[in-house]
Amino acid sequence: MRELWQTFGAQEWAALARPALHIVVIVVLAWGLQRLAGRLIGLAREHLTRRLDDPEQARRVATLVRVLRYVATVVITLVAGMLVLHEVGLSIAPLLAAAGVAGIAIGFGAQSLVKDYFTGVIMLLEDQARVGDVIEAGGKAGLVEAVTLRYIRLRDYDGNVHYVPNGTISTVTNRSRGFAYAVVEIGIAYRENVDEAFEVMREVGRALRADAELGPKILDDLEIAGVDSWADSAVTLRCRMKTLALQQWAVRRAFLKRLKEAFDERGIEIPFPHLTVYAGQPKQGPAPPFQLRGDWPASRSAGH
Repeated sequence: MRELWQTFGAQEWAALARPALHIVVIVVLAWGLQRLAGRLIGLAREHLTRRLDDPEQARRVATLVRVLRYVATVVITLVAGMLVLHEVGLSIAPLLAAAGVAGIAIGFGAQSLVKDYFTGVIMLLEDQARVGDVIEAGGKAGLVEAVTLRYIRLRDYDGNVHYVPNGTISTVTNRSRGFAYAVVEIGIAYRENVDEAFEVMREVGRALRADAELGPKILDDLEIAGVDSWADSAVTLRCRMKTLALQQWAVRRAFLKRLKEAFDERGIEIPFPHLTVYAGQPKQGPAPPFQLRGDWPASRSAGH
């Protein structure tokens, strides 16, 4: 070891030790800055969350915090990497110039990726989706589990996870902002009294609002739109109830269940699809009964 020290020389060892020490210091500082940034972002989140009474805004803050931590990690890592390369002896300026040229080339070949990040920034600024929301975007619907600059991760009712790139999203349908409507369409038979059906629907709506479990989820009385359409075998009635966000499905299911029981008690028919055949029925009066002859195929073949 002494011979190696004497052969290499103290100055040479010092020249090697100095960059190595600098690299260690850079790595430690980068680690410390990352921890400090995470701590500061966490404190800012706690401070903002305490001042917010709206859970919707709290979810927005949580989404922004995740993105800020990701951005801070990327920036600190890139700066530390460039400083380490400088200490190794590689000039940063040519690397930056090459990175700029490569970035342009990659930009042409990865336009969709650039579009994903650009759209992700716009979506975060406009607060279109937050973690915990139920949305439909890019042809997929589900609960938002993660919002990044690159994609939105959704989990649907079946438990399937969908990664939707931000660049493919043209419209975001958010079903969990402020309030929602439980929209219900009910079919009754043509011979039933529509006003009687409306009254039964109002009674069921009032009973739901008085329910200890479902009542707090309903924000207003039942709103009946009226007769929505004449279907093939039913008159379609349309109504809705204003509910808390994400509670519209539970309220709708409970309303349909109770309405079915109420219709059964009142004898109001909920029709099934059927077809009524009129054989030459005139407008002025009844027609002869429609008959099927047993020898119809033979008669037809004989020219009858």
